Amino acid sequence: MSMTLASASTSFLSGKPLRLIAAGILLINGMFPALWILFTSLKTEAELTAKPISWIPHAPTVQNFVQAFSDQPLHIFLFNSFMVALLSTALTLLVSVLAAYALARLNLTYRGLILSLIIAVSTFPLVTLLVPLFEIMRALNLLNSWTALILPYTVLSLPVCTLMLVSFFEGIPRDLENAAMIDGCTRMGALFKVVVPLCAPGVFTAGILAFVNAWDEFLLALSFNSNPSLRTLPVGIQLYQGEFAFPWPVISAALVVGIVPVAILIVIFQERVVSGLTAGGIKG
Repeated sequence: MSMTLASASTSFLSGKPLRLIAAGILLINGMFPALWILFTSLKTEAELTAKPISWIPHAPTVQNFVQAFSDQPLHIFLFNSFMVALLSTALTLLVSVLAAYALARLNLTYRGLILSLIIAVSTFPLVTLLVPLFEIMRALNLLNSWTALILPYTVLSLPVCTLMLVSFFEGIPRDLENAAMIDGCTRMGALFKVVVPLCAPGVFTAGILAFVNAWDEFLLALSFNSNPSLRTLPVGIQLYQGEFAFPWPVISAALVVGIVPVAILIVIFQERVVSGLTAGGIKG
């Protein structure tokens, strides 16, 4: 009886309650910065600097959002970021699907070495790639263009997306492709009509990761582009600060506007992303 009670107690302590506490801590840790930015965007400058500090705005205002669009061309920053992220994501998915399929299906002699190199490349700090990439873009006369960002973003997202999709493709039986090819499909037709739809959660997850990486990137966008009409959102937001002035409510409003599209995207595809990450982790 005592053993039963002890095991039940151990199960209780190591089970759902602790998991809920851990999940709550992670949720607070993740949500606190976002909520702080949201609350700051709804405060006036006077309320923000008042003491004692008020966590929740007493008189919420949307004037900061109006000022964010009037002080800088925020809509242009959003458009540029969206187009660069969308195009780089599409290119990343196309290349990573083909690369992952080849690694999963072809009997490559140096497959292990290739996968190791992919992992190694993905660990390079971005700052070490800045000068070589800049010289390449300058030699190709691509500076001050979307292409100067789309190509590097694609290359930077390829390792993670390729490795993720390899694990999914390896879980698809070859018999399904063979049956499709017997019915008249080519190898590429079987890939895009049979394999890719079956790996939709993984493809969606890879796409979300590539999109968010491109949407958030700052260093390359700042270094490769000096054209005001082509600035992306991260570069544009830093223009709100002056030499001696930091309008935090306005900056926070611009940040909220930048967070909303990504948040909506993740909410829409939440189930696919979660299932993709879970399945990828199990298969990997």
